[in-house]
Amino acid sequence: MALTDEHLVAEPGLASRWVQLPTGARVHYSTSGDHGPNVILLHGGIMGGSGAGGWRLLAPYLGERGFRVFCPDFPGFGLTRDPYDRYTYGWGGFVDFLRDFADALCLDTFHLGGNSMGCVNTAHFLVSHPERVTSYFMIAGRIGDLVTNEQMQAADPRPAKAYQGPPPFDGTEESMRKMLSRIVLNEDKIDPDVVKMRTHSANLQKETYDRVFPWVFGSLSDHGHDANSAARLSTKGRLDKLDVPGIYLFGRDDPNESVAVAHLQEDALPRTQFFYVPGAGHQTQTDQPEIVNRVIHEFFADGVISAEAAKSAGVSDRRPPLETVAQ
Repeated sequence: MALTDEHLVAEPGLASRWVQLPTGARVHYSTSGDHGPNVILLHGGIMGGSGAGGWRLLAPYLGERGFRVFCPDFPGFGLTRDPYDRYTYGWGGFVDFLRDFADALCLDTFHLGGNSMGCVNTAHFLVSHPERVTSYFMIAGRIGDLVTNEQMQAADPRPAKAYQGPPPFDGTEESMRKMLSRIVLNEDKIDPDVVKMRTHSANLQKETYDRVFPWVFGSLSDHGHDANSAARLSTKGRLDKLDVPGIYLFGRDDPNESVAVAHLQEDALPRTQFFYVPGAGHQTQTDQPEIVNRVIHEFFADGVISAEAAKSAGVSDRRPPLETVAQ
């Protein structure tokens, strides 16, 4: 199947839209569904990432089941343009971007979810604007300074503990496929059209991405985050205290972070129900869409995940299930 004239995958039920923000940023987003509660989905952070690339399977699924879903391309990714660099100074810029995007579309409250970099952005937005989030999910990512990079690396039993980012991208589809093989466990789930789409956006965004990359794979104490920014976004003693309902899904075969790291996060988030999804890597929603789609739909629709769905998703047995899971 060929890409659209915007170089996007032609996914049934997924539409391409644009919105201009007051800062001058021209934001591209993918959307699904015409009515119902709002959902915003946040993509991951390796080159070529986008709303469509991260959520082309989940967004139409939710859209068909009574939700309005919005998947923005962050600055430096997809097709979004931020000509005045208002949002690329650090993690705080991405929080501001998400706030301004939601404001521009008149989304006062919404369900929120993110994978990898989108998981970090979800955590940061939650502590910055908890009143706007109805419920949330996070997939395979960091949760700010509640569990630090140093703690995660120390807990990781594998020989190569520190994840230094994806393989190099040289502008070709082959190098993009290699990058995707680090986040998608099952090679047959790497769609050739997604590879083409991501290659196009990666080449389009290279200059902006080069500015974003150092802090996307860093921490609050790294480049772009002064003491005030770090204090604003700190999740320690904040994310773990919120009463916004949430779930966390982690692929059991994630090559970038070990299950031991996820255990640290689970221990730090006593109010968040964890799942360890079998047969899934870093982009869990691509490896196991049937499992992930069902769990997230049930959670957003009812606030409770059926026992059958929870079992298939590998509900954690490290502590008694929360009220999020039906008994």
